[in-house]
Amino acid sequence: MKKFIIKSGIYIVLILLIIEIIVRVFHLYTEDPPRFIDEYGVEKRVPGNTGYTVFGNRNQSYSRFSINESGFNSHREFNPTNDKCEIAIIGDSFIEGFHQDFDDSTGKKLEDKLGNCEVYEYGYSGYDLANQMHLIHAYKEQFDLIDEVVIYLNYDSDLDRGVYEPNYDRIKMLKSTPFKIRDNIKILAYGSKIGILEPLKRLVSGKAFEEPENGYQTNEIETTDDEKEKALDLQKLSNFKSLVKLYGFNKSKTSFLLDSRKTSKRFLEYCRNNGINYIDFADNFKKSKKATTLIYDWHWNNHGRDIIASTIADYMKAKKEKVSK
Repeated sequence: MKKFIIKSGIYIVLILLIIEIIVRVFHLYTEDPPRFIDEYGVEKRVPGNTGYTVFGNRNQSYSRFSINESGFNSHREFNPTNDKCEIAIIGDSFIEGFHQDFDDSTGKKLEDKLGNCEVYEYGYSGYDLANQMHLIHAYKEQFDLIDEVVIYLNYDSDLDRGVYEPNYDRIKMLKSTPFKIRDNIKILAYGSKIGILEPLKRLVSGKAFEEPENGYQTNEIETTDDEKEKALDLQKLSNFKSLVKLYGFNKSKTSFLLDSRKTSKRFLEYCRNNGINYIDFADNFKKSKKATTLIYDWHWNNHGRDIIASTIADYMKAKKEKVSK
């Protein structure tokens, strides 16, 4: 029995070692550039990191990233001046663009379509509007020099708070021993990517014993879907107003990039009534005969990014023509 246990242990270690080698050789794991919060309270990536991000169980997306000196995934450094044209695009993982090679990003596509502007992509996975507005305020001197600012707004997830607070707990968690072990043992990184480590992640984060959402009954009075939707819209709109009041923004050069199919009509009406510009890519996505998102998640694929870049380019050209008349 003792020999059996010893042999089994040896075989298990050898099997895990072989799998570890396979995962490393075929680069089945994804790399997550380290994060930090700078002296202005802005959460971003540690500059200078390069590598590959992998998505999908079978390397369905294998993309190069490059974190510039400003802490964002980009093919260029951010050096705005009064002498040239610059456009800033701010957003979450859709703008960060880890699903696409950094030198074929939405921003690079937009540069190619405009021909005479530098595009700065301030993308960071997890950003909401509070992050984005704080970033503009924190780097005010830089953004004062930038000619146009485009803020990607996902209505469902970006308006859940009306104030900004740096997420130091997340940074601390990502630097904790369990996450360091995961990042250095690639079989664990791969297991985390495909979801088999989810129970362990919940245990480490203290969520293992939380009640699932809607997992128990309450005595709350039931409301209709219309009432719930209206209450949610009003709360999101209140958060939006709070952020605008707190940080303000230049309406003449700021536009929100959004999908009107997934955005509240109340919010869109508020924007129109208050002179807040938005760039709606819904129609262009609907017209496309090809898929615009990846098959394994909802991020834009290469064709989708082409459409986004074209939509922004057409908007900028039309705006410039309107001003020149």
